[in-house]
Amino acid sequence: MINEKVVIAVLPAYNAEKTLARTVSEIPKAVDACILVDDHSTDSTAELARELGLQVHVHDQNRGYGGNQKTCYAAALAAGADIVVMLHPDYQYSPRLVEPMASMIAYGVYDLVLGSRILGGGALRGGMPLYKYISNRALTFFQNLLLGAKLSEYHTGFRAYSREMLLSLPLQANSDDFIFDNQLLAQSIYLGARIGEVSCPTRYFPEASSINLRRSIVYGLSVLATTAECVAARTGLYHSAIFDFPPLLLKEAEEDSSLAIEGLS
Repeated sequence: MINEKVVIAVLPAYNAEKTLARTVSEIPKAVDACILVDDHSTDSTAELARELGLQVHVHDQNRGYGGNQKTCYAAALAAGADIVVMLHPDYQYSPRLVEPMASMIAYGVYDLVLGSRILGGGALRGGMPLYKYISNRALTFFQNLLLGAKLSEYHTGFRAYSREMLLSLPLQANSDDFIFDNQLLAQSIYLGARIGEVSCPTRYFPEASSINLRRSIVYGLSVLATTAECVAARTGLYHSAIFDFPPLLLKEAEEDSSLAIEGLS
C-alpha cells in the first residue's frame, strides 16, 4: 500500500512468456497484487503467470489490446484497487517506476500518471524506430494543439489511474483495438482530469511487442478521428459514444458494480 491506498498492477498479456518473469521480478513490493489477463496466447504465458503468483484471467478468444484492458480494469476494481497501474509484461517499460507513479496518485497530486518515453530524450536511444518517433511527435503536437493539453506524448502504454478516474469514464464504449489508450486519454482531458508524467526509459528488442507499419497507420488515423470527436463533443456539435458523459472536473465517483465485473472470464 501507499498512503493507505491499495495498489494493483495489471498486465495485459499476449504471448509474453519470454519477458514476463523479468518484468514481474522488478515490480516494487508496494504493489498489493498483480493481475494478468491473457488474451488467448498461444504460448505458456498464463501458466507461467500462475507459477509467479499472479492472479490470472484468460480470455477464451482474442479480444484485442483494448478488450484486454477492459478486463484488466474490471478485475482490479473488483479486487478493491484504489490505484491501478497498467504495465506491459514485455519489459519495454521499467517496472521500478510503478511505485513513484502510483505515489503521485496516492498523495492526491494527479488522477492519472503517464510513463513518458519522450521526456528525458531517451526514446531513440532505447531503440524506438525513427518512423514511430516522428509519428509520435507529430500526433502529440496535433493533439496538444486541438485539445489544449501540454503532454510530452499520448501514446505510452505505461499508465497509473485512480479508482475514481476509471469509474468516471465510459470505458466499455471504447474500442477493443490499440486506439483504446488514446481514447481513454482524450476522455480524461475532456473530463478535466489532472494528468502527470514521469520520464520512463524504453527498450525495443525482438521480444518486446510492437505493432507493424500498417497497423501504425491505422492507429494514427484513429488518433485523428478520436481528437476530432473530442473537439466536437467540447463544442457541442456532436457527442460520440465515447464522449457521452458530462465534461466535469473529477469528483468522487459512485461505484458501479456492473463495471467491476463486466468482461471477466
